[in-house]
This record gives sequence, C-alpha cells and structure tokens, in this order.
Amino acid sequence: MRRDRLGYLFISPWLIGFAVFTALPFIASVCLSFTHYTVASSPTWVGLANYQTLLFDDPSFWTAIWNTLVYALVAVPLGVAAAFVLALLLNVEVRGIAVYRTIFFLPHIVPVVASSVVFMWVLNPQIGLVNGILRLVGIEGPAWLQDPSWSMTTLIMLSLWGIGGSVVIYLAGLKDVPASLYEAARIDGANVVQRAIHITMPMMTPVIFFNLVMGIIHAFQYFTQAYILTSGGPQESTLFLALYLFFRAWRYLDLGYASALAWIMFVLVASITYGLFKTHKRWVHYE
Repeated sequence: MRRDRLGYLFISPWLIGFAVFTALPFIASVCLSFTHYTVASSPTWVGLANYQTLLFDDPSFWTAIWNTLVYALVAVPLGVAAAFVLALLLNVEVRGIAVYRTIFFLPHIVPVVASSVVFMWVLNPQIGLVNGILRLVGIEGPAWLQDPSWSMTTLIMLSLWGIGGSVVIYLAGLKDVPASLYEAARIDGANVVQRAIHITMPMMTPVIFFNLVMGIIHAFQYFTQAYILTSGGPQESTLFLALYLFFRAWRYLDLGYASALAWIMFVLVASITYGLFKTHKRWVHYE
C-alpha cells in the first residue's frame, strides 16, 4: 500500500493536470453543447437546438464538412504514399545518406506559423517567388490561395511540406524488415520491384496503417495553415471543420454552438477511425 501511495504521489501532477485541463473541459463541453452560452451571459438550456441548427439550418457547417472530407481523402493518402516512397529512397545506404535524411526531416520541425507565413509570400500571385519563376518561362501562374478553384489544391500540396515525421516512422519500420527475406527473394530471382511489392509492402502495412489513422485524425484537426493562409476563404473554399469551430467559439462567442460542433467532429473522427480498424484485418499483416 505504501508503494502504491508513493506511486500515485509521483504521478499526481499529471493526474491533476489531466483532470483540470482535459477531463473537466471534456465533461463541460457535453453540457454546454445543450445550452446557449455567449460568455457574457450564463448558459441557457436549449436542448437539441444547437444540433438541429447545425444539421438543418447551417450551410456553412456542411461546407466545412465537405472541405474537411475532401482534404482528408486527398491529402492523407497522398502524404502516406509520398512519405513511404521517400523513406524507401532514404533507406538506401549511400554516402551522405544521413545528410539527406536530415534535410527532409527539417521541415517537420519548422514552426507551422513560420512556414505558413513564408508560403504566404512565396505564393503571392503578384510578387510571389513561384509565379515569378513561372513568368520567366512564359507561364502566368494562378492566384493560388486567392482563387477558390486553386485554394484547396494549394493547401493539399503544402501538406507534403511536413511529411518528414512520417518518413522517420517508415524508416524505423523498414529497419525491422528481416534481411533474410530479401536474400531469399533475391536467390529466387525477384527483382527490386517484386521485392518491394511482395516483401516490403506487406511487412510495412502496420506502419502504413498507423500513419493512415494518425493522418485522418490530424486532417480533421487541420487549422493553423488554413487560418493563417486563407482564414477559410476565398468564398469558404477552405473553411475546415476545426476552423469553423474556432470562428463560432471566438469570433462569434457562441460557445454552446461551438461545443455541439466539437462533439459532431468527435463523432465523425471516432466513426472513421472505427471503420479503419474494422478493415485493417483484411490488409494489415503482422509478423
């Protein structure tokens, strides 16, 4: 018993922090989602009115849902595939490979706000570096972030900037693939492509599954880049779910409505994650 009390004493700072900053707000948001609460006044019970308004009378909510789903369905698979291919290239033992790995990992540790501000200048349609280079070869570049038809595509392309973290995870997984499997396949006459398809891919499916799940969760929490680069515009073409939640909570101070929005987002993420876990037995192979 004394050892148990001592253990709880050591972890008490974490327990207190979790209770105050995570568990309590979690429970409070459930209650607030059934109220009309604007900070300036006390919460007023409205029942399911917030959810009814969200689902039936708020077109911006459905726009945010659509934009988030499009981003998740395109950016996440693209990021998973690009990171995996890059990890395969960086797994080759050549001179200076540590330098190349460092270079590709550096964007991952650059603060998101700083990189977003840089991209805001680089993609400026008038004075930006990208359009400036395109003009040198006789091409008039698009407005990128200021054009509704290009804004989502631009954010998806920018999502590839920070895939260095996933690359490191893939590299760690590649190191765990038994060399004996490659040697046996090489003896049987399998070429590089065949070894990649029949050995590397199946052995890496647990790592791919992990990055896929984490990518989906992060896609539904996509906020900082959209807030800095577009603020949901132009014409709500980049209004994501997390961004809309932030606007409702702190621009309009409608915390009850924002709490309902947060719980709908939670249900969506939990449902999609559950669906992925239901399918993983069909294609994820454990050693």
